[in-house]
Amino acid sequence: MVKQRRDSVAQYESAGREDLAEVERVEITVLEEFMPQPLTEEEVAALIEGAITESGAAGMQDMGKVMGILKPQIQGRADMGKVSGLVRSKLA
Repeated sequence: MVKQRRDSVAQYESAGREDLAEVERVEITVLEEFMPQPLTEEEVAALIEGAITESGAAGMQDMGKVMGILKPQIQGRADMGKVSGLVRSKLA
C-alpha cells in the first residue's frame, strides 16, 4: 500500500502536481504509523539462521521448508524477494 503511494508521489511530481503529491505524502506518513516496523538486516539474518537450524536444511532442496518457517515471521516486515535470495545464498 505504501509502495503504491510512493509510486503515485513520483508520478504526480513528474506531472507537476505538487498538490496531489503532498496529499500522498501525508497519507504515507499516516499509514507508516500503523505498519509494523521493518526488520533490520541483522534481524533478518538471525531469523534465517534460526529457520535453517530449525528445519535441519542441508541444501537447496530444503528451501521450501526454510521459507515456510520464515514467512509468518517476516511477511510484511521485510522484502520476501530479498529474503529468498539470502536463504538461497546460505543454502547453496
